[in-house]
Amino acid sequence: MKKIKNKIGLVLIFLFMGAMFFPSQTCALEPKIKDLLITNDAENVLLYARLLNGFKPQMELAILAGIPTTFTMWIEVYQERSPMWDKKIIRKEIKRSIKYDNLKKTFSVVSEKKDPDIFSDMESAQKAMSDYNGIVAVPMSSLKKGQSYYTLVKIKMDKVRLPLHMEYVFFFVSLWDFETPWYRQNFTY
Repeated sequence: MKKIKNKIGLVLIFLFMGAMFFPSQTCALEPKIKDLLITNDAENVLLYARLLNGFKPQMELAILAGIPTTFTMWIEVYQERSPMWDKKIIRKEIKRSIKYDNLKKTFSVVSEKKDPDIFSDMESAQKAMSDYNGIVAVPMSSLKKGQSYYTLVKIKMDKVRLPLHMEYVFFFVSLWDFETPWYRQNFTY
């Protein structure tokens, strides 16, 4: 009996050491924001951005199992004044959720719009979750002409909540948690 316990302990040590020294390729790909662009229309300052490496294989399997996943984007707009005393104009939070309907075999992506977008394949749904096009950052009426401004943008995946607090049993779901650093984009009005 003691030999079996020693062998099990030895196997667990090797598994732990292997995970520490040889991480999988999916862990090496950190989520990041790309193609951040600030522009405007007649009434609003608009933001365009893309989230790269936001979906890990374990997340995809969980989504296919019916677990909803939510991304939250934070947008902050500041007026540049002195280096230490920039004025915060606005802070916004935009949530997007993806859920798979196993009976209909469709993915629904819910965003700030009222009706969810329905997709028949995972790739299209992931693209809808990752592309932030034409997001209203701030109304032009909140800005003063001739001033310098900047936006800070960050995306975080909300913690997965399983029924009956099963996230404590399935501890690996915490490995999906990610948060990009803040990305800054300057603009002038």
